[in-house]
Amino acid sequence: MAGGATSPAAWRTGSGGQAHGGSKQWGSPHLPPRRTIAVSARPPGVPASPTIVVVVPTYNERENLASLLAKLLGLGPAYRVIVVDDASPDGTGALAEQFATAHPDRIAVIHRPAKRGIGPAYVDGFRAALAAETDLVVQMDADHSHDPAALPRLVAAAADADLVLGSRYVPGGRTEGWPLRRRLLSRLGGRYARLVLGVPVADLTGGYKVWRRATLAALAPELGALHAGGYGFQIETTFRVLRRGGRVVEIPIVFADRVAGASKLSRWVVLEAAIVVWRLRFEGRRRW
Repeated sequence: MAGGATSPAAWRTGSGGQAHGGSKQWGSPHLPPRRTIAVSARPPGVPASPTIVVVVPTYNERENLASLLAKLLGLGPAYRVIVVDDASPDGTGALAEQFATAHPDRIAVIHRPAKRGIGPAYVDGFRAALAAETDLVVQMDADHSHDPAALPRLVAAAADADLVLGSRYVPGGRTEGWPLRRRLLSRLGGRYARLVLGVPVADLTGGYKVWRRATLAALAPELGALHAGGYGFQIETTFRVLRRGGRVVEIPIVFADRVAGASKLSRWVVLEAAIVVWRLRFEGRRRW
């Protein structure tokens, strides 16, 4: 940590409210999907008012960061934020430090020396979040494609899930502002990954997720081997939870095109994801 940022490990727990929403639940890969059930009580390990750490990777997101952090802080004292900045040339890291100085108990900043990809940025953020006292860990984009207003619904769904996905492709979910080519790429990429891996998850490439602390901690020994970025990272982390027998729930969200700045999607990210799914498939065959 640098500047005025507070170490996540030094944070203390708080409290906050939550809302409820519908869900779609899946079990382990290559098994029939579990039916959705009514839950009368929360499983052990998730308190009624959980604390949440939101991990937000940034690279040249100065135009979006201030409004995003304001919205996240506005969700209540249970929410804290770790910004993971890859030495943004536009000063995103410096702006994050200003917020960390103003809110030392709720915002921390990790400064990485260069742009190294969103997957490794999430890994660094996850490790810092696990070192903090928190019940749930959230991952989301900095560009407002992931609406903070939807977060309480995703958090509520973690009462009966190991991993919650904000899904564009379950009933009630959708994308807004994307050109036809981008929509087709996303949908076809998700279907391709689902068919290759044999998992009935509608939005394998989505990056708006809520992790139960224990789920992420169980995955921690494998985090160092996760080097994929973008779609590949999202597919791999969700698949590894399913392979361990974890419960994954999809909650519908509206995914909007970024408010400001340029998209960081590249052809390499798409190709990498196509390769990752086959690696995971053959790796899974060796282990199951």
